Amino acid sequence: MKDIVRAIRSGHWPSLVAAWLHFEVSFMAWLLVGALGVFIADEFHLTATQKGLVVAMPLLGGALLRIGAGVCSDWFGPKPTGLALLAGESLVLVWGWLGVSSYDELLVMGLCLGIAGASFAVSLPLANRAYPPAHHGLAMGVAASANSGIVLAAFFAPRLAQSVGWHGVFGLMAVPVVVTLALFGMLVRRDIGGSSAWRDAGRWDHVAGLLKQPFSYWLCFLYAVTFGGFAGLCSFLPIFLHDHYELDVVTAGSVTALCGLAGSLIRPWGGHVADRAGGRAVLAWLLPATAVLVAVVSALPPFAWAVPLLVAAVASMGFGNGVVFQIVSDRYSKQMGLASGMIGAAGGLGGFLLPAWLGALKDVTGTYRTGFLLFAALACAAWVSVFVMERRAGARNCASRDGFPR
Repeated sequence: MKDIVRAIRSGHWPSLVAAWLHFEVSFMAWLLVGALGVFIADEFHLTATQKGLVVAMPLLGGALLRIGAGVCSDWFGPKPTGLALLAGESLVLVWGWLGVSSYDELLVMGLCLGIAGASFAVSLPLANRAYPPAHHGLAMGVAASANSGIVLAAFFAPRLAQSVGWHGVFGLMAVPVVVTLALFGMLVRRDIGGSSAWRDAGRWDHVAGLLKQPFSYWLCFLYAVTFGGFAGLCSFLPIFLHDHYELDVVTAGSVTALCGLAGSLIRPWGGHVADRAGGRAVLAWLLPATAVLVAVVSALPPFAWAVPLLVAAVASMGFGNGVVFQIVSDRYSKQMGLASGMIGAAGGLGGFLLPAWLGALKDVTGTYRTGFLLFAALACAAWVSVFVMERRAGARNCASRDGFPR
């Protein structure tokens, strides 16, 4: 613990606090539709496929916007980009509060709410630039642990909706977003700006260089499994628990909050362990553990068994998020905004696909089992890919400190 405290003090911790707060509040807004999914589904009388699509749309919007936000973070700096995102979030939340009277409008609003998910491409580069390279994994793990915003959204949103309705919850959510906008402007150090190397070499050269690297696409796949699994599953859990286990909305939200808490708190440890042991070594045992846990969940066990299994599965995904971005920070420290935007977009896309196919396959097969099995198979594929990349490193005899080829 003393080592962690010392590491946090080695950089500009107010900027780290601002990065965490930006992502925490934005994550709450980003997954708010999922937290209120049962209320929304009841009002619009949605099928399982429609339920999955509704909660997945903000994740798709986040995936589409993260790359642009990452580029802006590198070019203009994380501070102005972060302020712009928070302003945009507040406008969409007001729309959800005062408007949205049809299913189609709900889909469009959810897609626009993806602007909150783009916070990822600001918060992580900010944490990265506020700390020395030796502590990048931990700093970004701390910033990214703000995906614990799902805990607050899942726990409080259903309770508030019982009193003010789901529209009213959107209006209430705009308040902490505006407060965060003010605090972010005060806490972030002005000289933590965009990368000079990015500006000097030309932004499109950096984009082209990153797109030419197979390693970056592999990291996209890993993050689509780990973060996509975390965000997508937490978004859909209230609906799954309500439909399959017949839980009331408050209890379903509480279980989802517990899962989100486990996955969020463990993320910094993932980055910290990867700093010490190397990303390859950690992924080699983490991914099969995730696959096994999800495969057992797919058997749809009794509720008493399902809860600890879901908590463990989401925790393993959260740990994996920290590991993957430790590797990202090691490889792309000068392109952190672009890299986090691109890889984060893949995570958002994975998060979109998971609830979408869980709902669609439920309508087709009559059970959620098939959707969980599909995700377990993808986790197994990610595990195999680790050894494929390791073999490439051995063949080239050019492995870096994380065990993968340069």
